[in-house]
This record gives sequence, structure tokens and C-alpha cells, in this order.
Amino acid sequence: MTGCAATERRGMRRYEHVDHHRILATRIRPGHLARIVDVSASGALIETMYRLLPGASVELQVQTETKHVQVRGQVLRSAVAKVRPDAVCYRGAIRFDRHLPWFTDESGAPASSPDSRPAHPQRVRDTREVI
Repeated sequence: MTGCAATERRGMRRYEHVDHHRILATRIRPGHLARIVDVSASGALIETMYRLLPGASVELQVQTETKHVQVRGQVLRSAVAKVRPDAVCYRGAIRFDRHLPWFTDESGAPASSPDSRPAHPQRVRDTREVI
């Protein structure tokens, strides 16, 4: 009997570590904290205490060392990731309406790798845990 091999359906490379994606802070408008689990030019998997409803439109406020952008998107799926006595954390996949600018080349097409600027030594190395 042979095992089932999962088929990779992602069209773009995902980045999990801040050293690769350079995102220092993420919020869901109007200011709810979020943590990047992984991100590509066309979407992100995030964790947040804000309830994410599949099909809903959201606006992410994303900050790197040198850029602060707002990108609209749609929640594709959402699930409860953690439950604590005083909080619930949701994990949701968001498809962006447009590509994140630092993951694209001059023509606006997805680039093969993100900007490789050196990290600022005084900056936080990862987005904080939400709960």
C-alpha cells in the first residue's frame, strides 16, 4: 500500500520567518493585533483574537522596517487556534486583493524572493504572539 502524497496547491512561495518576510507588526483594521504565521505576495495565514469570518473582507495594516502598507483581502477560512479562560485566538487564511509590494518586481509580478535588506539590530525579530 502506498501513502498519500499531499499535492502542493500554493501558487507562490510562503515565508514563515521575519528574517525572510521582514514584517515587524500586523494589525487588522481598526487596530486588532495579529501575528503572521506565514505570508506570500498574495495572502497570509494569521493568528488574532479578532473573530475572523470566512467570506468577510478585512484590511491588514502591515509594517516592515521601512514600509507601512494597508492591504485589503478576504478571509478564506478560519478556525479556533487556542482557547484560554479569558481569550480565544483564531487562525485565518486571507487572500489579498493585490500583492504585497515588497514581494513583487518592478512590473508588479510576484518576485522569486523578498527584499534582502539587513534587519535593523534594534528591532523586534518576530511579530508577537497575540494571546
